[in-house]
Amino acid sequence: MSETDGRSEYKGHFRFQMKVSIVTAALNAAQTISDCIKSVSIQTHEDIEHIIVDGGSADDTILILDNYNNNISWSSEPDGGIYDAMNKGLHRATGDIIGFLNSDDMYSNELVIETVVAYLADPDMQTCYGDILYVDRNKPDKVIRRWICGTYQKNNFKKGWMPPHPAFFVKKNIYEEYGGFNLNFRLASDYEIMLRLLYKYGISTVHIPMVMVKMRTGGRCRPGLKTTSVNVVENYRAWKVNDLPISPLTFVLKPLSKIFQYF
Repeated sequence: MSETDGRSEYKGHFRFQMKVSIVTAALNAAQTISDCIKSVSIQTHEDIEHIIVDGGSADDTILILDNYNNNISWSSEPDGGIYDAMNKGLHRATGDIIGFLNSDDMYSNELVIETVVAYLADPDMQTCYGDILYVDRNKPDKVIRRWICGTYQKNNFKKGWMPPHPAFFVKKNIYEEYGGFNLNFRLASDYEIMLRLLYKYGISTVHIPMVMVKMRTGGRCRPGLKTTSVNVVENYRAWKVNDLPISPLTFVLKPLSKIFQYF
C-alpha cells in the first residue's frame, strides 16, 4: 500500500482518508431499518459512522437497532419531528462529510460513499449530490420514478429544481458555519437548507452522475393535494426567510417537474 496526497492505494483503487457520518432519523421503522443499516455497512469506504436517531418508536425498531450495536451508534427519545432528529444527529456527527439517509431508504450499491469521498477530497468542493430512484415500498427492485438531477446551475432553483436530499453530502465545516435544519418547516426544511447553502451562499457543489439511493414510496411526504399545498407554502417561505427574490413561477414549476420523473 502506498500513500499520496492524503490517499491510500488499495487493490488498485485510491482510498481518501476522510471520515463520513451518515445520519438516519427513525420512527417506527421496524419494517425497513435493517435494509437501511445493511446498505451503509457494506460500503467499501472504511471510515464511516452511522448515527441513528430514533424518536421513541413503539414497534420493534429498538430491538432491531440493538442487534446492530457493532455497526451503528443510536439513541431513542421523543423529538420534535424528523428535522429535529436530523439536527441531533448533525450535532453528534464527527465525520469530515455528512449525509442523511432516511430509515426506509438504502444506498443503491457499495461504492456510493467511496465515490462521494473521492469527489469531496477536492478542497475546493464543499458539497455534492447524486441521483435517486423511487422504488415500490414492498418491492425495492421495482422502479417507480427516476430523479436524475443533471449538472448544477444556480438559476435552476428558480425553475423549481432541487437536489434529492438523501443523495446530498456536505462537509461538516459548512454546517458549522451556516447552520442546520430550520425547525419552523414541517416538510420542506431539507429544501430550505439546500436553497440556503447552494443558492443564497453559493457553496460549491458538483453532480455525481450516479444513482446513489433507492427511496421507498409511501413515506411521510405521500403525494396528495394537502401535502402539495403545504409544500408550496413552505417552499415560498424558504425563499422568504432567506431574503431571496421570489418568482411565483418557481412554485408552479417545482411540483410539475416531478411529472417527468415517471418517464
